[in-house]
Amino acid sequence: MAEEFSLSLAGSRKRLVTDKLAKYGVTTGAVLVLTALLLIFVYLLYVVQPIFESADIEKQTTLKVQSQGKTLALGMEEQNEIAYRMTDGGLVEFISLQGESSGSVILQKQLAGKVTAFSQTIPSKGMMVYGFDDGTIQIIHPDFEVSYPNDQRLIEPSVSYPLGESHLTIDESGGAIKHLAFEMSDEQAGIAAVMADGRAVFMALTAEQNMMTEEVTWTPVSTVLPDAPAKVDQILLLPNLRNLYLRSGNRLAIYDISDVDDVHLTTMMDINSTGANVTKVRLLTGASSLIVGNDNGDISQWFEVVKDGSRKLTLIREFKAEAGIIDIAPEFFRKGFLTLDDEGYLGIFHTTGNTRLLSEKLSDKPLEAVAISPRANAILVEEPGLLSLYHLDNEHPEVTWSALWQEVWYEGYPEPDYVWQSTSASDEFEPKLSLVPISFGTIKAAFYAMLFAVPIALAGAIYTAYFMSAPVRSIVKPTVELMEALPTVILGFLAGLWLAPIVEENLPGIVMLIIGLPIGVLLAAFIWHNLPKSIKQATPEGAHSLILIPVVILVGYAAFALSTPVEYWLFGGDARKFLTNELGIDFDQRNSLVVGIAMGFAVIPTIYSIAEDAVFSVPKHLTNGSLALGATSWQTLVRVVILTASPGIFSAVMMGLGRAVGETMIVLMATGNTPLMDWSIFQGMRTLAANIAVEMPESEVGSSHYRVLFLAAFVLFVFTFCFNTVAEFVRQRLREKYSSL
Repeated sequence: MAEEFSLSLAGSRKRLVTDKLAKYGVTTGAVLVLTALLLIFVYLLYVVQPIFESADIEKQTTLKVQSQGKTLALGMEEQNEIAYRMTDGGLVEFISLQGESSGSVILQKQLAGKVTAFSQTIPSKGMMVYGFDDGTIQIIHPDFEVSYPNDQRLIEPSVSYPLGESHLTIDESGGAIKHLAFEMSDEQAGIAAVMADGRAVFMALTAEQNMMTEEVTWTPVSTVLPDAPAKVDQILLLPNLRNLYLRSGNRLAIYDISDVDDVHLTTMMDINSTGANVTKVRLLTGASSLIVGNDNGDISQWFEVVKDGSRKLTLIREFKAEAGIIDIAPEFFRKGFLTLDDEGYLGIFHTTGNTRLLSEKLSDKPLEAVAISPRANAILVEEPGLLSLYHLDNEHPEVTWSALWQEVWYEGYPEPDYVWQSTSASDEFEPKLSLVPISFGTIKAAFYAMLFAVPIALAGAIYTAYFMSAPVRSIVKPTVELMEALPTVILGFLAGLWLAPIVEENLPGIVMLIIGLPIGVLLAAFIWHNLPKSIKQATPEGAHSLILIPVVILVGYAAFALSTPVEYWLFGGDARKFLTNELGIDFDQRNSLVVGIAMGFAVIPTIYSIAEDAVFSVPKHLTNGSLALGATSWQTLVRVVILTASPGIFSAVMMGLGRAVGETMIVLMATGNTPLMDWSIFQGMRTLAANIAVEMPESEVGSSHYRVLFLAAFVLFVFTFCFNTVAEFVRQRLREKYSSL
């Protein structure tokens, strides 16, 4: 007896130890899972956080310079080691900004002739043009040659002459040039000038290369601008040589110069803000936008918008500086710009985000000029006798809350819109980083997938768990669950290369299949219901679903067999063309219908397995009691089984939704990956997960594009977290409500 008690006690201790180990093991695993999720959350925030930091400047050095005339242009090379100044006396000088020689003049170049006009191209071209009192011009370009003698960087400045060192004659009469503009590409160049006598002249130059010597010859063609304003304050020339702007006070004259033989005035318009006068106008990088500064601190952006078949220069957005604008410096490759005002404030703005990033007072003395480095990481400011270099921290100015989640009016667009277009072949491209289209695409893809999957999965789960016989269930349930192991890349491959062409070629058949299949099932059920009892009793209990297999095959065959005749009968032989031309519905081969079917097959096993377990787990005494009280099987199912299993069924649906929201490969391969905001079932979409998979390999680490992709991952994380939280809340409420059954 004592021995039996001892063995029993030993067994109890063993079970106690096992229970403790299981308890601590499960607890440890849960804590590790929560820790991993928290670390993912923190890491995503760590990568995303810098894009929301504001701009900041820090003074690095202040140099004394010997002023030799008024500064017309200021700039620096991309390493921020050498600055250059262009003065109204024709002096070009390069000044060291760093090292022991900081402040010293490295190189000086004096241009011949009396300077009467000056202009510069858009920053990315980096060319300057001087106009002289004899009607000639000279184009120069500050160059910097980088070498590494003894493994140390050496930057040597020089001056080059894109059109030759000799002066180019604009006006044969020899009159002085008063205002000037110049732009140049590989094959053409344009020069616009206002002479001292008031004439406005435009010269187009075309490049011709000698095939033998490779020498380039520029052929000029000149014309006089008609109806030029009597007083011109500024000239602006577009690099594509399509338009020329003459500013006279607050009015802007727009000339069409695309045909040098037919140059004509197209528009005269006011560009000043209300109650103010224009002080400065500059072209934003890319030369699609005008930035207009006023004497009251108002700044406006203008660009051409196509309306009613014509292009019109339109006011897009406005900014506000502290005081009257005296200088504007556009960035080289981004849609940002700097301003100086007459109270000594430096302003940093970005057009896409419609934001003022910084406004800081630099001096009580009047500031003369400002320049930004090509890499947008340094600012050079000149005041009388001093040249100050500032480090600029402004890595992600294009990313703002409004740019991510609100409509933005992008250059060249007819109206504000939600757009995702992160890259382009042009360095002057305006990134469009709205997360709305791809978030919409995520919801759209999940919606159509659930629309396809939920009815099939839940109906199958309920029938399998409640009506199907045990032998058939033992085959059907593992088979459906085995589908979950199928790689989604295979489903995406089949959907994109096999299913999408079938849907396109048999569109009427697909529609007939969607409509005919439920009708066929109901018709089969009606026929079965009216069959003699002897036939119905001969069918094994729970195996009735097998009767529907030939029905599904027959309806499917009939739908596809009739697809071509119906297409010729109703749609003239081309249903896709009918949709596009007659109904105005665009059709993409890889569309939401294909994605819904493919993702539906991926989601069905998840919903089916969980829902089937929930229905099958309903205690038998509940169903038996209901049947014993006279309820039919259907009444028992609706009023007892489904209500009791509702927490599990809801969890199944939400698990399927989470799977659909996070799906990557199917939407990557079965859609056109076009970030459209359209609920049409015949249009594609781009989801958050697919967008990350497509663009992450090509994004530069640490760039705005890179960090916004991480933000997209964070949004996806929040989506799934919210879905799961709501699902758990509803599940608990359902469990509390129906636990008493």
